[in-house]
Amino acid sequence: MTPNPQPEAPARPTTAQASIARVTPDTLKTWLHDGQELALLDVREHGQYGQAHLFYAVNTPYSQLEFEAGRLVPRRGTRLVVYDQNDGLAERAARALRAQGYGRLAVLDGGLPAWQRQGYAVFAGVNLPSKTFGELVEQHLHTPTMSADELHQRQARGDKLVLLDGRPYAEYQKMSLPAAICCPNGELALRIDSLVPDTATPIVIHCAGRTRSIIGAQTLINLGLPNPIYALENGTQGWFLRDYALEHGQTRRHPAAPSPVQTRHARQRALALARRHGVPLISPAALRALQADPARTTYVLDVRTAQEFADGTWAGAEHAPGGQLVQATDQFVGTRGARLVLVDGEEVRAPVVASWLRQLGWEACALQAGPLAAAPRALPPPVPGLPRIDSVQARARLDEGRSFIDLRPSMHYRQSHIATAQWRIRSRGEPLAPGAVLIASDARVAALYVGEHGRSDDAELLLDTPDQWRAAGLPIQSTPAMPPDEACIDFLFFVHDRHSGNKAAARQYLQWEMELVRQIDAQERAAFRIQA
Repeated sequence: MTPNPQPEAPARPTTAQASIARVTPDTLKTWLHDGQELALLDVREHGQYGQAHLFYAVNTPYSQLEFEAGRLVPRRGTRLVVYDQNDGLAERAARALRAQGYGRLAVLDGGLPAWQRQGYAVFAGVNLPSKTFGELVEQHLHTPTMSADELHQRQARGDKLVLLDGRPYAEYQKMSLPAAICCPNGELALRIDSLVPDTATPIVIHCAGRTRSIIGAQTLINLGLPNPIYALENGTQGWFLRDYALEHGQTRRHPAAPSPVQTRHARQRALALARRHGVPLISPAALRALQADPARTTYVLDVRTAQEFADGTWAGAEHAPGGQLVQATDQFVGTRGARLVLVDGEEVRAPVVASWLRQLGWEACALQAGPLAAAPRALPPPVPGLPRIDSVQARARLDEGRSFIDLRPSMHYRQSHIATAQWRIRSRGEPLAPGAVLIASDARVAALYVGEHGRSDDAELLLDTPDQWRAAGLPIQSTPAMPPDEACIDFLFFVHDRHSGNKAAARQYLQWEMELVRQIDAQERAAFRIQA
């Protein structure tokens, strides 16, 4: 299908009452590949998004729209398109975003159904560009793999090997393989010499599925390590599908810090990799010039650990752990075509992660600034808000017969909620009764709900946890089937069931990952720049 010629981007509205511009699917398809900055936001809730969405769409659920859009699309002059299921939600979202100062704003005419009617593909799942990229890396670079059976046999024989789990520590603790050590992919370049005793010991890297296994193993290969290196085929799910036991709650992890000698060797390898992949290394002055450019979006992303980031970072940087930034770029960056500047403080992790982002199609570089200043980060501004009450006060409100509205995720509501509390979400909200008590885990979500469905002068907010409810004597219920599945639009069932002992869901998920490459079109494939 040949897209229509590109029209002018939607003009900035001149009055608060200006109508929202609309773009056709053909126009949007052209914009997605014209090389200019574009933020494409799917404003449906996460479960709806995960069932079917555009390849480059970034999920900004309407229940969290204004603060998620502000994080993901920080430049208000960005060309921005929102879409929905053609049910009016995109227009509501566009008005809210326009009130936030986004001026080059348009709605996809006809929403997702119109996109499909034009013959363009939609995709299930999440993190589509990154997941597809992992499959293409394996195809193009022939990343060596090891089956679960072979790993199990080697472990049973007592063979010498190092097994690394490339996921964040919280994921690792949920389930892991016997003897696996947690070392997130973004940390591999810096810490591998602390984990491997010599240049002959085989290294096997895994995640829960495929992508991080492939990228982790290929990272070490790209860095030039001489060891035999393998990605574990299908990760923990492949292990589980062969009926091998998983561990839970393990605490094995990489050392806190490499030695100076190890860091020097790691830097030499990383900078050699950066040169091969054309990763620019820029000075602080160059970064400040980029940040001062009003016509382009520059994201400054700190790829180090959460603790390092908390201790101090580059002014204006956001935290984006390097392995997760490659695995789920759309969770950190909402503007396609933007510039990404990575910071780390030692010139190891940032250049290596940037090498992957450039192959993903991003304009990525690394900051040469030496150790980052240990100044505390600026605290986010306080959330304007509703008057807050504690659980004891909530018990009194319940005795008075006040209305309780629970705005937490649907799965949290199913697990435990205050008796009489009704589950609600902003996109399907109802007017609040006078004196309503809102239960939330994020005050910003409650503020957005009240702004659309109630009055802030008499609503109250409860942020306490279920344990605090119990301590105050509030009656608590568990309803595993309520809200019903079809109402839980914030939850993507097929992604999560694979970790709940459901072998069919695990097989479905792995098959989904491997089929992604066949679903993309020539323009989407051409955006990747995989380098041997």
